[in-house]
Amino acid sequence: MAIALVWLRDDLRLDDNPALRAAIEGGYIPLAIYVHAPEEEGDWAPGNASNAWRHRSLRALDERLRARGSRLRVFRGPTLQTLQSLLVATDAEAVFWNRRYEPAVERRDAAIKRALRGQGVRAESFNGALLFEPWQVETRQGDPYRVFTPYWKTALASWREPALWDAPTAAWPTLPDEDAVPHGVALEALRLVPGRGWDGGFWERFAPGEAGARAALERFVGHGLVGYGLRRDFPARRGTSRLSPHLHFGEVSVARVAAAVRAAEAPADDVERFVAELGWREFAHHLLHHFPGTTDADLNPRFRDFDWAVPQPRILRAWQHGRTGVPIVDAGMRELWRTGWMHNRVRMVAASYLTKHLRMHWRHGARWFWDTLVDADLASNGLGWQWVAGTGADAAPYVRVFNPVTQAARFDPDGSYVARWLPELASLPLPLRHAPWGDPAALARAAPDYPRRPLVEPAEGRRAALRAYAAIAPPRV
Repeated sequence: MAIALVWLRDDLRLDDNPALRAAIEGGYIPLAIYVHAPEEEGDWAPGNASNAWRHRSLRALDERLRARGSRLRVFRGPTLQTLQSLLVATDAEAVFWNRRYEPAVERRDAAIKRALRGQGVRAESFNGALLFEPWQVETRQGDPYRVFTPYWKTALASWREPALWDAPTAAWPTLPDEDAVPHGVALEALRLVPGRGWDGGFWERFAPGEAGARAALERFVGHGLVGYGLRRDFPARRGTSRLSPHLHFGEVSVARVAAAVRAAEAPADDVERFVAELGWREFAHHLLHHFPGTTDADLNPRFRDFDWAVPQPRILRAWQHGRTGVPIVDAGMRELWRTGWMHNRVRMVAASYLTKHLRMHWRHGARWFWDTLVDADLASNGLGWQWVAGTGADAAPYVRVFNPVTQAARFDPDGSYVARWLPELASLPLPLRHAPWGDPAALARAAPDYPRRPLVEPAEGRRAALRAYAAIAPPRV
């Protein structure tokens, strides 16, 4: 039997893996490989939290492959040269992979496909990450969408329930000469695990790998979907699926998630609310594909001359490490540092405080999230930050400024979320737990090391932000 290289990246699963399926159903012996080449991803090479997750996910994938008589071979880049060397060493006839959509990676992958095909190699890529290709949904005029609701309405009109595929459980065809195939490097040699055990708290909440992803999906469908629409905004409750890192690393397909949710015995409102969240993920990739410069630049041209504050390292560090003096923001940033994840409602509040009250460009926040989130996804990260800052797509008015105190009172009404991540404030009564600067003496007694006053008080920050917005020049034609 001929050999096909199955080049794995952010599709670290066996089931619903189109590249693997193509190899097996094409009659090839699949040789699963991973090529580590972060320098080929441009300015957005994976951050530390992503690397920590990737290490464990790659290890889990290797274990699943070994159970089928195979294994994962890990190599260092450059990618094209690595693939070419493996093709020669194994006499492989094909290379299959699943597409990625980050601008730098798209360009790299297109060049690799051209080079391999130019050498007479069968090189094919597949959609293994999305329900809809980023270029598949368009307006009647053939333009990309900039607003979610009409985008998702059009997408749903063309929805076809994708077929799921379970990888064979029996042993796969083995290589004719195992020792003749380059073994690559040990996973540990990639040095993906951060130093000083920073990621230790991540694994109290998450289990990377395909088995962990399927368990998280079953848990959500069985216990979290009913009432999702009501609970999802309350950070102290387990009201969200926490599937985002599993989806980002491709440990479970979005098609399988959508199918499981739609088949669940749950109210239609909860089902469609969650499916719409999958839609936002699709929309993020749609925007990134059509507007690749928005990884760093504002989509809305009105913000080209906006009066962003000159970043002061002291203030930025205070935000990053949960020392702003605004409890709901600080609680979120400490949750992020400890667990590699932050509740979505709190992400919006923390992002709004940075971009509106402190008036720092959203890039500073996006970079921090990129390095510290286990679900750091270039498309979703950029969409989220530009949505909150008001500089991107969709119809959210840029003059909207989240008040962190009222947000906390509404979505953490008993202060339990703040108390969990800021235990020094747990003894304060409500509403001081949300705005402790209202009684400096009580704050000093309860938490002598907590900031006496916020970096910027909510009302003051809102006024300053609105003054800056009023000075925005009209759009350039």
